[in-house]
Amino acid sequence: MPSPCGLGRFPRGSPRGCAAKTTWLGLRSRLIHDHRWMQAKRVTIAVDANGADLGPAEVAAGAALAAAQGGMRVLLFGPAGEIGGVAGDVEVVDSPVSVAKAADPARAVRANPDASIVRAARAVAAGEADAVVSGGSTGSLVAAGLFNVKRASGIHRPALAVPLPIPGAPVLFLDVGANAQARPEYLVQFAFMGAAFARAVLGVGEPRVALLANGEESTRGTPDVLAAHEQLGRIAREAGDGPGGIDFVGNVEGTGLLAGAADVVVTDGFTGNVALKVMEATSATVMGAVRQIATASKTGAIGGALLRPSLRRFRDEIDPELGGGAYLLGLRRHAVVCHGRFTRRGFANAILSAERGVREHVVEKTRASLEAAGALRAPPPAATSEPAASVPGP
Repeated sequence: MPSPCGLGRFPRGSPRGCAAKTTWLGLRSRLIHDHRWMQAKRVTIAVDANGADLGPAEVAAGAALAAAQGGMRVLLFGPAGEIGGVAGDVEVVDSPVSVAKAADPARAVRANPDASIVRAARAVAAGEADAVVSGGSTGSLVAAGLFNVKRASGIHRPALAVPLPIPGAPVLFLDVGANAQARPEYLVQFAFMGAAFARAVLGVGEPRVALLANGEESTRGTPDVLAAHEQLGRIAREAGDGPGGIDFVGNVEGTGLLAGAADVVVTDGFTGNVALKVMEATSATVMGAVRQIATASKTGAIGGALLRPSLRRFRDEIDPELGGGAYLLGLRRHAVVCHGRFTRRGFANAILSAERGVREHVVEKTRASLEAAGALRAPPPAATSEPAASVPGP
């Protein structure tokens, strides 16, 4: 069963002595209340079925798989005529309007209140659902999330986080597209948000956090990276192993991103998005080249046949569908966006991950860690000229 203080899972028969492990008494009291509430109420996930390459019916099939495995309730927003019949724990809310392919997602979300992603986000904001999952449009999810679910109190900017499917040791990479530019204080918050997510959802006990830079030395990187490095280093030194601490391991280069040098790697959304697309393209190119070589000759075909079981296991291990998509961290509720080309398995994993994020109190734990570190945004005394968060394209 989940620990009521949110410190992991209790082995069967183990004593419930988790109160001694934390000084966050207020958080503990709230999580105990939330835990009892969750036992009495099933988690409900709002899912936008529009935007998937394989159509709304494939998203619906994934929702049925997730509901059957996780015991949750799914509200599916999309065109009822295309979705067809659904399982008992999946409820279809007819929402044929889609803004998934809109050139300007923010404007489209504002102009189409009946769009499926907007209605899904509004369901979360109204308390009718506990988290939102988008079937394939990053831009519309970010816009609908910001306009309806809203940023969590004290958060500068939300960030898109992706678990990179590295064999044996997934790495959480953020931001991969929510903010084209990131100030030092944004990067510091991204580090804490990523660490909280890695602990709660990925099961990493003490996640090592790093900044992506063009060198491992503390003097390498942009001015914003240098300033964030100094702040994270200071927080790590002052907090130690206390509740506001973070295991900051410094900078990693692009090669270290995939080599397990850190469990959480932080960067701005422009750099992160470019790096992610390069990794996706490289993976597809390498797998295509292996397939071509294996079928180019009789010798290659024989070798390919011998290697096929191992290659299939490797392919499955690096399949991005296993991670369930990208997670929009920093909102008041959990949000996940899937890749448009996902099959039902990927959509099911995304919905299951959203449900796990709700049950593991990712939002609450993130705020608690930021508050303990003194990294929350102070309420502005008056209106400022701070630039608005960027919304990625479809």
